[in-house]
Amino acid sequence: MNQFSFQVLNTDGRARLGQLQTPHGMIETPIFMPVGTQATVKSLGPDDLLTANTQILLGNTYHLMLRPGDKLVRDMGGLHQFMSWNGPILTDSGGFQVFSLAQNAPRGNHKNSGNIKSLVQIDDDGVTFRSYLDGSVHRMTPEDSMLIQMNLGADIIMAFDQCPPGQSSRDDVRKAMQKTTQWLDRCINTMNRAESKLFGIIQGGIYEDLRKEHAQEICSTDLFGYAIGGLSVGEKKEAMWPACLAATEHMPVSKPRYLMGVGTPDDLLDGIYNGVDMFDCVMPTRNARNGSLFTSDGRVSIKRAEYRLDPSPLDPKCSCYACKSFSKAYLRHLFVSDELLFYRLASIHNITFYLNLMAEARIAIAENRFEEFRRIRKTALTS
Repeated sequence: MNQFSFQVLNTDGRARLGQLQTPHGMIETPIFMPVGTQATVKSLGPDDLLTANTQILLGNTYHLMLRPGDKLVRDMGGLHQFMSWNGPILTDSGGFQVFSLAQNAPRGNHKNSGNIKSLVQIDDDGVTFRSYLDGSVHRMTPEDSMLIQMNLGADIIMAFDQCPPGQSSRDDVRKAMQKTTQWLDRCINTMNRAESKLFGIIQGGIYEDLRKEHAQEICSTDLFGYAIGGLSVGEKKEAMWPACLAATEHMPVSKPRYLMGVGTPDDLLDGIYNGVDMFDCVMPTRNARNGSLFTSDGRVSIKRAEYRLDPSPLDPKCSCYACKSFSKAYLRHLFVSDELLFYRLASIHNITFYLNLMAEARIAIAENRFEEFRRIRKTALTS
């Protein structure tokens, strides 16, 4: 029996309802993947994630390579056993973090410490970079990324790519596309773990013609799935969706589509509208820690004084533990008192909100009313 499969069950416009089978379980799409950067979704345990109906988690190759080390994770039975999560896991390739976190690397007495290019050196073979933890020098090639991810034991493994910043020139974007394509071939040649499947990554910046070109190029290689990278990296929002659509229109209809690092609740709805199946973002947990909470009536900044004496739940339409058990006044008290319980309760709520939104979207697609659902929910989210 094939442990991996994907099928589209219904379409409503470009929106797709699907099922993605992995060795660790079935995933209903469209789906949001909570981010467990360092083998943990910040402040939440696996029990919290299961209660929120989490179907798949994302782990981070860059962070886990540096600490505790991919070989340690392998020797502990792989990422599933190490973090006591029995559901599917996707690991990103580490490429984005190599570039985005270089500016945070300790620079010490490095003679070129003021130059970001001194902290990341790209060549045809791979990337040399400094750790954001201690400034130590590391090397990552496409082969390294594959070996690290296979040690981690993820169900879905991402190809190593070059992700250019959102405001990159057309020439720089094309160079990143060329490296990403060349590196994909090397990822394919290195990938030999039968329990994992590889996704290729489409680059192209905000240039619609380049997105089309790279989608056709990457998707000419028969992989289990494909991702759209290099969006939500500093470009203007109005440029993001035409670039996304230019990619999805040239991606196979029979393969899962993943939009990397996106985004806000209304971004998820727009992504589904443009034919995307899978999403991830740190926003629900990061915003939770900062007191920014998503509700069915719009975003709530819990620190505001108006909630000091508010006995009502955060979101009466939400059935999460935080909303069923506590008032806005209590949540505000925890936040302004800097109590650790706030991080857990707020993260439970925001993750539940995201996953409930995805579940509602799946129902709407199944009932061929997604466009109306999207319009109503986007209006409420921006109120």
